Formats: sequence, structure tokens, C-alpha cells
Amino acid sequence: MTTTLSQADVARLLTDPSEDARADTAAKLAEQVDADGLTENERQLAIDIVRVMAQDAAIRVREALSRNLKHSKHLPHDVAEALARDVEQVALPILEFSSILTDEDLVAIVRSSSGAKQTAIARRAAVSAKLADALIASKNPEAVATLVSNKGADLNDNHLSKVVDQYKDNAEVQSSLVRREKLPLTVAERLVAVVSETLRDYLVSHHELPPSVAVDLVLESRERATVSLLPHGGESMDVIQLCRHLKLHGRLTPSLLLRALCMGDVAFFEAAMSVLARTPIVNARMLIHDDGTLGLKSLYLRSGLPERLYPAFRVAVDVVRENEVDARDEDRRRYICRMIERILTQFEDIGQDNLDYLLTKLNHYAA
Repeated sequence: MTTTLSQADVARLLTDPSEDARADTAAKLAEQVDADGLTENERQLAIDIVRVMAQDAAIRVREALSRNLKHSKHLPHDVAEALARDVEQVALPILEFSSILTDEDLVAIVRSSSGAKQTAIARRAAVSAKLADALIASKNPEAVATLVSNKGADLNDNHLSKVVDQYKDNAEVQSSLVRREKLPLTVAERLVAVVSETLRDYLVSHHELPPSVAVDLVLESRERATVSLLPHGGESMDVIQLCRHLKLHGRLTPSLLLRALCMGDVAFFEAAMSVLARTPIVNARMLIHDDGTLGLKSLYLRSGLPERLYPAFRVAVDVVRENEVDARDEDRRRYICRMIERILTQFEDIGQDNLDYLLTKLNHYAA
């Protein structure tokens, strides 16, 4: 079916000047503005008619123009701006797609509008730093969530820090921010304090974080910590899934496992060993808590962890088996102190970073 404006369309418009006829004509006319083969006079005539139709009283007519002119390279700036400032039904296609609008136009519209218009601007294929500033300042969570999800948005550390500060209580914005392809380390660390446990797991598994921050995130949930202090606690599929993500991104490191075990998160250690050794969690748990000395060692060798660290893990697992722990804070503190003291006194070759981390934790819990 042809969409070219014909003499028949003009005749129809003259004999049937209804809203339907005008909208149909507007759509066909809009498509001709960028058509190949038009002379300069013909294109100018089409633009002049578009300019008149952009003032049509019927929203449907103006919407037809906007929808069909959103990618136009020949759309006059004054018409683009008029359509962009129109009602949402007319404005949204132009705001999201038109390259005719300048940053100055868009910033002004962000500051004078709200809701769907701001969100449409945040979806643009390219959003400059200046425009991002205006969107972040808009206090529109939907627009900001859309902005931080947009790979074409020019967002620097300062922008992302502002989003963390201003939208720390908004789950939609937090989720979009955490799921950005790349996050500066400083921003990722700041997000730790404000996001939910699920988003913290995502932060650990998909973004670079210092080992000390990563292990603290793994241990953050009180519910998980309580369950993890029971050596034979129930299987936790969410912990296993977290370990799979960490392994996929190269972050299921020996330091993370050792620190988590020293801090009492046995469930995380069991899940990590299951994933690293490619062994069902039930089997991994049985080998870890085997009364003999061979079960843990065979699982450890299959995991690919450094052999030099095996004695430290052996000591930690022995402490787990020797101590019964309940969920009381005081009891848990004593447990962690005993664990760390045993590691530090019986095994020295754990690396300076791990040593510093465990000493810091020991001082914290002892205090």
C-alpha cells in the first residue's frame, strides 16, 4: 500500500475535511518531507504544509505528524520544538527520537515538564552530560531509573554519586543503577549501604569490589549469618546461585572463601566448594564435615584452590566442628574471635591482605 501523498488525497481532503482525513494526509505528507527525488521547491512546499498542519486543532493530526517525523532530517527546528512542547501524546515520539532538538531545547523541556516527557528524553539514544544533570535534578524516579539504564547516557562518577544520594530510598532507581554494565568502584562501594540484599548479591557478582567489601556483603544478612552458623543447615539455593555468578565473573577467590569461613558463613563456604569442585551441595557438605581428614582434602583438591592455603581451611573447618554456636550476638562474636585466633596462630602464610582483614575483624569483634 502506497503512503505517497497523491492528488486523490488532496481531493479527499477538500471534499472530506474530517479529522480522520486530515490525520491520514498528515502522515503521508510527513513521510514525503525526507523522500528522495524531491526538488528543493517541492520539499519546501511540503515543509510549509507540515508547519500549518502542526497547528491543527485535532491532537490526532498533530500526533500523526510527530510519529512520522520523529526521525526526519529536514524537520524545521521550530516545528520540532512546537511538537515537543505539545501534549504528551504528540510530544513523546519527537522527544525520544528527533535529532533536530538541541540540548538546550531538551534541558528546558525537562525543567518545565514532568512525568512521561522526562522519561522519553531519558530514553534517547544519546544523552549528554548536561542533559543528564537536568534529568537527575528533575526528582522524577522513573526518568532517573531510565537514564541510568541507558547505555547511551554520558554518566560520570559525579552523576552516579548524585543518583545514589538523591534516590537511596527508591528501589527502582537502585536496581537500574546496580545493573549498569559498568560501575565505578567508588559508586559500587557507596551502593553497598543502601541497596537490598538481592542487589548486594548482584553487586558482588557483577562488579569489581575490594575483597573486604565483597566478603562483608556476603555476610551482611542476619538471617543468612544465623543459618550459616549451623554446620548442617538447610541448602540455600540463593547462596549457590550467588557463588555461580561469582565464579562466572572470576570473583569466587580463595580470599573470599577463607574470610567468609572465618566469619562463620559456613553455608557460603559449602556452596562455594560445591560450585568450584562441580559437586552436588549435599556431597560437598558431607565431605567438608567428614570425621576423617580425607573428605575435605579431596574436595579441596578438586576445587582448584591453592594447596598452600589448605591448612588454613582445615583449621577453620575444625573450629566449626568443635564449636556449637547459637544466634546470640555475644556468642557469635566469641565464635568468630576463636576462629580468627586459631587461623592467625596456627597458620601464617595467608597473605598480607587476608592477615590485615582478619586482624581488623578480630579487633572489631573483641571490642
